[in-house]
Amino acid sequence: MAGGAVSGVKRSDPAEQRDPVMLRFTLPLPPGVNNQYVTVNRRRVLSGPAKAFKRDVAKLIERARLDNVVTPATERALKDAFLGVYLTFFFETPNRRDLDGGLKIALDALCTALGVDDRMVVDLHLTKRIDPLHPHLDVELETIATWSFDRSYVYLGGTESENEGDEREN
Repeated sequence: MAGGAVSGVKRSDPAEQRDPVMLRFTLPLPPGVNNQYVTVNRRRVLSGPAKAFKRDVAKLIERARLDNVVTPATERALKDAFLGVYLTFFFETPNRRDLDGGLKIALDALCTALGVDDRMVVDLHLTKRIDPLHPHLDVELETIATWSFDRSYVYLGGTESENEGDEREN
């Protein structure tokens, strides 16, 4: 929408009302934020446990595709909508880890595996629970058919690709 207002109500035709698409997964517990990165040659890179977590999530999503839990239609729906994400972390103990320490890597791993742009997440819920014998992460993704951003603001800029072109010309 070059130069137009973006209402953010939905990315497709507002007259089209679709039922929400929902996916649920149980993932391994991601490493805490303090264990996600290491320094190699003065650069921050993903740690071994972080890489393993991302690989495990990708394998789980691929298995869900093969089992027809994640269908091409489901993936299209996820790519064409705003998303709600609900993460329930089950830790071994109540106070050893921060609730948000695994948020970014979990969201990145899941969205990458599904081919979804994580910038489309507009509703995010985190919950902390305890499961000392089986720590894990329960994830629920849901398409949101209608979403409104604050109505007092109107975006007057162009699309991101148009703005990138402007920067290249300067």
